[in-house]
Formats: sequence, structure tokens, C-alpha cells
Amino acid sequence: MTVPEPGEESAMVSDAELDDCRRVAEDAARLGGRELLRRFGDHGRVDYKTASTDPVSEADRASEARVVELLRARRPADGILAEEGSGQAGSSGLRWVLDPLDGTVNYVSGMPFWCVSVACEEETADGWRPVVGVVLDPVHDELFHAVRGRGAYLGDTPLARPAGTALDEVILASGYAYDVAHRRVQAAVVADLAGDVRGVRMLGSTALALCWVAAGRCDAYVEDRTFRWDWAAGLVIATEAGAAVEVRGSRVLAAPPELIDEFRPRVAALG
Repeated sequence: MTVPEPGEESAMVSDAELDDCRRVAEDAARLGGRELLRRFGDHGRVDYKTASTDPVSEADRASEARVVELLRARRPADGILAEEGSGQAGSSGLRWVLDPLDGTVNYVSGMPFWCVSVACEEETADGWRPVVGVVLDPVHDELFHAVRGRGAYLGDTPLARPAGTALDEVILASGYAYDVAHRRVQAAVVADLAGDVRGVRMLGSTALALCWVAAGRCDAYVEDRTFRWDWAAGLVIATEAGAAVEVRGSRVLAAPPELIDEFRPRVAALG
């Protein structure tokens, strides 16, 4: 996926509609976040999708139901693509891509690193392109948001990554796939980088990790075996904050622009 440069505006969606989509995304994330906070520590039944490492809780489904209900009420002509299966075709040329709880393993374990991720995409000749991204960390009441071409924000504070980061100054965030066998490949890639960077962190939420890259809390992020709802909102936010972000297949790589060419061949084993 080719990611537009920071500040590149949407060619199809009007300013007024982008404003409306941002407001809807923020309201949807807040609604899902309240549902998750209410259930944090009492998440109900946990089922498993692809593996025992891939849980889905009653809280995931409840958050998605609330978010989808709001989207259908406020934007009935738009499409919806959601992790837990809610979806609809649209007629507007826009669709919502949402992860009602990114970081479910953290959530059900009581770890306070998880979020609600809501993106809006426009349909182009080359496919769908994210134009609005909102990621809410309900535990810390941090709302990350961005509109294509307008910069990224944490609340009312603009986010802009500093230039000139050296490899040995990088805090690298990553994560492991649900496929336990594939984790050996991921671990080898991270081990190769670990000796050259300042530190490595396994965070457990792609969306929130990309926002932390945008905020400068970590400098680079790599993970594969991801899905569109994992990265769509975070991609807009990180890109608008000045990070270079590449999505190739299921692999997401975010890094300072001056280091992206150095990272790319070193993570090539991830696909």
C-alpha cells in the first residue's frame, strides 16, 4: 500500500464531510470506550477465534455493537468493515473500518494498554484509502485523531515527530502473531534489530503503538499478520505526525522517514 505524504489532502471528500466523519469517529470511539471501561476487570465470556492466543470477549462484541449502532444511525449510506463481523455495503464511497477493542489479550489480562480504533476510508481508483483516524485509550482518556492533510493531534495538542533520529536512539515497538509457529520468525527479526536500537517493547496493540510512534513515545513499529482494522486509523495518525508508514500485505512498518530505508530490508522476512 502506498501511503500519501503527510499533509496530502483527500482528493474526493469535501472538507465539510471530513469534519463530520471526524466528529462521528470521535463519538463512536468514546461510546465504545465507555462500554469497555465499564466491563474492564469483568469482561464476561472469552471465546477463541484462530488459536488459543486469539481471544474475543463479550466486551469486544458489546463495544462493536455500540459503535456500529452509532455509525448506522449517523452515516447510514457508508459501508462498515469491523473485526468482529459487523458489516454492511455502502453507497457513499466511504466506509468505516473499526476495531472495537485492539489489545484484547491485554484487556482480558487486566493490562491497561488497549484501545478503540475507528477509521474512515474513501474509495479511490486504487482501492480504499484511510482519510480519518481516531484511536481512543479509554484508561488514560487519550484521544488520538487525524484527518488526511490536516495533521495529527492528541486531544488539542498537535503531534509532530522530531527529525534526525539515529538508529541507536530508536525505541522499537513490535508484537507477536497469534500463530505461535510464526513467532520464531518475528523473534529472529526483532533479535537482529535489538542490538542496534536503544530498546524494544512488545505492546500488544497495533493501533495504539502507531499512535505512540506519532506522539514520540516510541520511534518505530513493525508487526505482521495484521488486519486492516488493526492499522487503518493509526496509519493516518502516524503519517500525519511525520512518520513513514508502509503496509505490505499483512506487515506494518512505521519509522522515522530518515530510517525507513534501513529498516525495510531488515524486516523483509516478515513478508
